[in-house]
Amino acid sequence: MKKLFLSVALAAAFAAPASAAEVTLKIAHFLPSAAPAQSMVLEPWCADLNKASAGRIECQFYPAMQLGGTPGQLADQALRGVADIVWTAPGYSAGRFPKIEAMELPFVVRDATSGSKAAWEYLNQYAQDEFSKYKVLAIHVDGGVALHTANREIKSLNDIKGLKLRTPTRMASKTLAALGGEPVSMPPGQVTEAISKGVVDGAMGAWEVVLPTKLDEVTKYHTQPVAGQTYPSATVLIVLMNKQKFDGLPADLKQIVDERSGLPLVESFGRVFDERAAETRTHVAAAGAQVVDISETDLGAMKNAARAVDQEWRADMDKKGFNGAELSDAARALARQ
Repeated sequence: MKKLFLSVALAAAFAAPASAAEVTLKIAHFLPSAAPAQSMVLEPWCADLNKASAGRIECQFYPAMQLGGTPGQLADQALRGVADIVWTAPGYSAGRFPKIEAMELPFVVRDATSGSKAAWEYLNQYAQDEFSKYKVLAIHVDGGVALHTANREIKSLNDIKGLKLRTPTRMASKTLAALGGEPVSMPPGQVTEAISKGVVDGAMGAWEVVLPTKLDEVTKYHTQPVAGQTYPSATVLIVLMNKQKFDGLPADLKQIVDERSGLPLVESFGRVFDERAAETRTHVAAAGAQVVDISETDLGAMKNAARAVDQEWRADMDKKGFNGAELSDAARALARQ
């Protein structure tokens, strides 16, 4: 019986599937799993890592803050190793990454593709020190925040006055206030309910979040600049990896991660976010909502009203010991390329 048991156990062991991956990367973020950032960018990226490593690297996702905490704590979760990788917005940790805010200043970003490349160049030239405790895998922008409202159509600066809108970042809040609106901060997951209950009139947000957060179900109007023009603000987003986790990888796995991160991953985010923006505009219009393009004349009035935000930011950066004018000018120059 002992021999039989031993032979069965050995047979089972040899018949068992291969052992678990050598490295499992825990990836956390603040949106539902269906969000394009996970389903269309990070999941394919992980599949590529898995294939290139012959199964030695796997990913495990924790969307919608499943590891606990708030979106503003994601950067700390990566730093402490609660998650190995996080996708988050530096602006959710207000004041912690001041130089990268230049990419969120009023009317800098016109789309996700060009804006994301600009953010990557800006990071490498001006803001690497802010993220020195992390392994930065990618940085990108959301393509610009449009204005999504329940009951008021926005065509001009006057139409914004008095509107309560959820804003995603400090810069977006300052920009909305300069345009005459009333900024309200809240996590992305609470926005749709807040609009449905009349707590806010709408939201400033990228097109990419409209469908995953069901924002389209509670808004009738979606206002954006005319094609090719810059948005009132944008959200910088970043993929941060725990530095010790990366440093502990075997050399060949480090190479695999490096070759598939950086600019290739930045470009993937930019392409997907622009594609999703176009698809979402088509979707909401087909469902009966109105997509409003702000004319260049009305956009010019908004830009004039928001100039004070840029000037204030430059002065604040000077007080912190940085060259605010240089940083602001650099972000705008890179975004125009």
